[in-house]
Amino acid sequence: MNIDSHQHFWKYEPVKHSWIDDEMAVIRKDFMPSDLKEVYQENNIDGCVAVQADQTLAETDFLLDLATKNDFIKGIVGWVDFRADNIDEVLKHYSQFDKVKGFRHVVQGEADHNFLLRPDFLNGIAKLEQYNFTYDILVFPHQLGSVLEFVKKFPNIKFVIDHIAKPYIKYGFYEGWALLMKEIATYPNVYCKLSGMITEADYKTWTYEQLIPYMELILSAFGADRILYGSDWPVCLVAGNYKKVRKITTDFIANLPIADRKAIMGLNAVKFYNL
Repeated sequence: MNIDSHQHFWKYEPVKHSWIDDEMAVIRKDFMPSDLKEVYQENNIDGCVAVQADQTLAETDFLLDLATKNDFIKGIVGWVDFRADNIDEVLKHYSQFDKVKGFRHVVQGEADHNFLLRPDFLNGIAKLEQYNFTYDILVFPHQLGSVLEFVKKFPNIKFVIDHIAKPYIKYGFYEGWALLMKEIATYPNVYCKLSGMITEADYKTWTYEQLIPYMELILSAFGADRILYGSDWPVCLVAGNYKKVRKITTDFIANLPIADRKAIMGLNAVKFYNL
């Protein structure tokens, strides 16, 4: 089973989606399940996990509604305010829906490098365990120090790092990112998505060869049983297309044993998100 562990849907609104800048103008439009279903049929993908792109409960409800109406959306990663006083009540509400698998906060957009370690945020994250929810970690490399401290605190919660922590591939920065990713990977409850790489490289001039050292580090650190394939569709369209993105991963893992290839391309997502 081939599962895309990371993609988005939205009805484009200029204010809500202000992060889509002029360089990304190609994705300033609606992206809905009917668009993706066609792409999946062309690329032999059986299902997906839809991930939040807006930080509202309405976004979570929007994704849940789409997942309820489209069987190929196997699960969703929504958003909740982990700092809210009623976080327990909110999580309890979403726990009744089988397709709600976990949550994410756009930590990369927070000015505080140590946002993940704020007491009110930690208090909310601690509540995930009782509902068996997962948490997607979306950060830039300069925030990986706090990620390390963060995952240490919750050995029983399943974490996944989105987009290999967005290393600055465009500028060739590697060492600091690699050092911290290796250390974070020593925690067995932390997984990593092989996704979002071409948009961290130069949109127009990236090459497969540029990505290899980063992918090799992830494979070496996390192993084939803790890596999830993800497309980051439709964001990937600013630097390529779905076929190219899928080919990056399939080419990279082509010489691995078939069991490892199947794990990375879908079975790890099934295991991680309990699909």
